[in-house]
This record gives sequence, C-alpha cells and structure tokens, in this order.
Amino acid sequence: MLGLGALARKLFGTPNERKVKSTRPVIDKINALEPEYQALSDDGIKARTADFKARVAAGESLDALLPEAFANCREAARRALGLRAFDVQLMGGIFLHEGNIAEMKTGEGKTLVATLPAYLNALAGKGVHVVTVNDYLAKRDSAWMGKVYAALGLTTGVVYPYQPDAEKKAAYRADITYATNNELGFDYLRDNMKSTIEDMAQRGHFYAIVDEVDSILIDEARTPLIISGPTEDRSELYNKVDALIPEVLPEHFKLDEKTRNVTFTEEGNEFMEQRTAAAGLLPDGQSLYDPESTTLVHHLTQGLRAHKLFHRDQQYIVRDGEVMLIDEFTGRMMRGRRLSDGLHQAIEAKEHVAIQPENVTLASVTFQNYFRLYEKLAGMTGTALTEADEFMEIYKLGVVEVPTNQPVARKDEHDQVYRSAAEKYAGVVKAIKQAHALGQPMLVGTTSIEKSEALSEMLKAENITHNVLNARQHEQEAQIVADAGKFGAVTIATNMAGRGTDIQLGGNVEMRVLQAIAADPALNPDDVRARIEAEHADEKARVIAAGGLYVLATERHESRRIDNQLRGRSGRQGDPGRSSFFLSLEDDLMRIFGSERLDAVLSKLGMKPGEAIV
Repeated sequence: MLGLGALARKLFGTPNERKVKSTRPVIDKINALEPEYQALSDDGIKARTADFKARVAAGESLDALLPEAFANCREAARRALGLRAFDVQLMGGIFLHEGNIAEMKTGEGKTLVATLPAYLNALAGKGVHVVTVNDYLAKRDSAWMGKVYAALGLTTGVVYPYQPDAEKKAAYRADITYATNNELGFDYLRDNMKSTIEDMAQRGHFYAIVDEVDSILIDEARTPLIISGPTEDRSELYNKVDALIPEVLPEHFKLDEKTRNVTFTEEGNEFMEQRTAAAGLLPDGQSLYDPESTTLVHHLTQGLRAHKLFHRDQQYIVRDGEVMLIDEFTGRMMRGRRLSDGLHQAIEAKEHVAIQPENVTLASVTFQNYFRLYEKLAGMTGTALTEADEFMEIYKLGVVEVPTNQPVARKDEHDQVYRSAAEKYAGVVKAIKQAHALGQPMLVGTTSIEKSEALSEMLKAENITHNVLNARQHEQEAQIVADAGKFGAVTIATNMAGRGTDIQLGGNVEMRVLQAIAADPALNPDDVRARIEAEHADEKARVIAAGGLYVLATERHESRRIDNQLRGRSGRQGDPGRSSFFLSLEDDLMRIFGSERLDAVLSKLGMKPGEAIV
C-alpha cells in the first residue's frame, strides 16, 4: 500500500517536478517571441536593450520583462556564437533569476545559461557578478560570452590577480563582471582598507551567479580570506628547528590522518627538550612546559606538521624558489596564498628556500559571510542535491534539478578494488592499453601532481603517447583540453580537469579554427571553418564508433561531488561514453577509513594477486 507521501508524489509529482512544470508557460512565451526577435537587425537588438532599461527605470519589474529579455538574449547568442539556447537552458536561466541553485548535468551549457539571467538583471544598472572557480575560466568565459553582451549593447569586465587599479575599477563598472571568488573577496577587503569611497573598486553587491556553487559555497565556505602585513623576521629560528625535526622517530609523535593533525607524544616532548637544550634554543633550567617556552613549542609543532602532513607535489610545489600551495579541490596553484601561524615558513625552511616574514592579519572575511552581502544570489553546478539542506539553511537557496536536453548515454561501471597500489596501477595501464588500441580517447584522473607524473612514467615505459595536465602545465591547459577528445588521445589529469572543461569528441573545432587562422592570416575564415568542420565530423564519427570518451579515475576523492564532476566530462549532450574507478586498499581514503580488516577478509577468501573486486 502506498504511503501518504508516495501517493501525493504520484498525484501531484515531486516538488522538483512541480517547479520544472511551473516554468513551461514562461518558456512557451519566450519561444512564441522568437520569430519577432529573429526579424530584428543587429542594431534592433541593441535598441531593445535600451528600451528595456528605460522600462526598468520607470518601475517595471524584472519578472515582467523576463520573456522579452530572454528572447532578445537568446537571439543575440545565436548570432554572436552560433549557439541557440534549448528550452532546458531557458528553464535553468529562469531558476537562476529567481535566486535558486540550478543543478544541471555537466555538458548542458551552464556558461550560456548564465548569460540569460545576467542580461536581465544587468538592465537594472547595478552590475552583475558572474563568479567562476579559477582565473582561466573567468578570462575564457568573459571573452566568449562578452560577444553576446556586446551584441546586446552591454559591457563586460574581467577581474584577475595583480590587475592594475584603473583596469580593475573599469571591470567593476561594467554591466557584467566575471571574477573568481578569491578576487571578489580580496577586493572587498582591500576596499574596506581604502580611505575614501572614490578609491573603492566594487560598487555594491546586487546580484551574483556563482558557477560551480558547491565548490565555492560549501567546500571553501569557511576558508578565511586574509590580508596581512609583515612582522619581525624569525627565519633563523625556523631553520634551527627544521634541522631537529628529521631526528624525530615514529614513537615521538602521533599522526591522525583523518583530522589531518599531528602532535608530540610524552617521549617526543622529552626528546625535543634534550635536543633544543643541546642546540642552545632552550635556556638552561627551562623546560618546554614553562610559559616562556610557548614560542619555541609553537615552532616545533609547526615544524612537525610541515614534515609529516605536508608533502611536496601533493599539498604544494616549489616553483622559482617559492612554496606554492595546491588547491585540493581544483588541483590548481594558489599564487599568493599562504598558510598562517608560521606553517608556511616551516615548509619554506624544510624545502630550503627563502623564508618570507610571518604576517599579522589586517582584514579578514570568509566566503560564507562575503556571499551573504548580495541582495540576490544564484548558482549553477552539476552536483548540488547532496547538499540541498545546507544551501537552504545557510544561504536560503533552493536547489532545483533541471532535466537534461538529451538522455545521458554514458555507462558508469562498478568500482574495481585491488589489494595493493601496484596491482591497481597495473590494472589501470592494462585498461588504458585496451582502450587506446581501439582509438577511444581517455581522461585518466589522479589525486595529486606526484601521482599524475608517476602514472605518466608507467605509460612512457609502455610507449603510449599521452598528455599530462596538472598545476605545472597550467599554461597549456586550454590546448590539452582541446585535444583530449581526439581519436586515440590519452590525457592524465589532476582535479584541474574536473570542473568547467568541455572535452568535445573529435577535438575542439573553435580552437583548431583559431590556430589555423593565426598560422596563416591570409586564409578566408569561412573556408577554414568549413574544411575543419568536415575533418572534425569524420574524426567525431570515429571516436563515437570507438565508444566516446572513457573517464578512468585512479582514486576516490573525499568529496563525492568531485568524483561526479570528473565522471561528467564524459557523455555530454547525449554522446556515448564510459567511466570507471580503479581503487586499492592502499589508497589514502581506503587506508584512513579502515581497510586492514577488509584486507584480512579478502586474503581469507583466497583473493589472488592482481585480481579486483568489482
């Protein structure tokens, strides 16, 4: 017998289905207006924008203008980019305008969806911020979608790190501004330290559309953005402490990988007391437990954390004599970002690079508090439903699942679990060789720079041609991603390839057209495009026959959403594809969450080396 809830769902649909259904009349209105807007000249489209602005200034609501504004924006995008928004994209735009989070599967064209509510809300003249997860996407999207806004008669700006003040101010004065969450937060702090209102860059917080909203508003929500100033130089103390840490034995400290914490044991404290006294760091007759030793104890603890919790090519890399942190969620370098409380200095001492002075906090804000400043907030992502309660509780944002334009044809295979990392990587290489032999393009996901480079060495030994995308190669990112869908391509990547990258089967047409024209500017662009599109159609057909893009992940991330993001690179817009995860009981996640018991059970069951549980 059906329960009351199940019966209500059967009769009235789920709350999500009811929200989706409620947009149909509006979408029908927009579609009915399409012939009228197709008949307009390019100047006629811009004239409509001026007319809409006047109507908003006269008191007409944005909701009333929505069908006309969306129809105008759709036509401008069709002319500027050759992209006509589907009905499901209009639906996503309506939910964003209403101040919701639109969960749209990867490959459904979220970048284009954002232009619709951004255009509508920019008509109020108060500025719209489109927030992306990294500078590459901010610059790419502003240049790409800027053509649509220009066709509509609006201005576009982009904010990026180390930007000249005048340029930054101009970017914030534009109708639509693209920026990363970091830059918006830091500019807000810098503005609060300015002495006059005229010097401030930002002009208020009216409406923001946050791309990859789960990454920014959940994963990094409590990350404080801190502007700091230097304090006294203690680099000599860091170096002296660093010389003692390698002498520490396993019984001297307790490591908790789950909470990422490390502390000295009683034995460790006694040992460090003897060594610091011998090194002249601890005065005679003073112990580490005395109040006067607080600073020294702090330095010893940070030295221990630098050695036991932070590993080169995993949490950071050393570049040009500088320790650069790697973002665990995006796999990118965080230039200018430093760890606080002397931990960054302890890592610099460990790596024997120049130690920068410690900092004192001058201004600080968290993303959670910054994004609550906006009058209206909206977001897009492929993975938000798992955190719907949190979005509602903290930000008062509803999550609406938008249907896909085409049914997803990707095959998601069961995880394959091996007993050891060596067996897992042997299985990974074997799977790559099999798919490569068919010409199926592959995206191989890894969790760190170190692991991506180790796997690259294994593929070199097997003579498999491949590309590696990690924080070291971030300059070539656009090119590597453009080639990742080509017939027979193998791309090894960290989390960098997980968000915002569109891997097109057969390769990226736009990129190839731009390269061909750059190589020979005398060529006719239309002829070049026609030739490349014909070549691309042949290659795409071969890739589809080979099974589409194969996403093979070599480990699971702590956040299930990051795994789903990687999976979502394949099977976009109804394309075929497959995805599978290869795991081992030695993986960090499996090891931390108790794989010893599992290993014992498997060996009792007689599991052979090289065999996987599927």
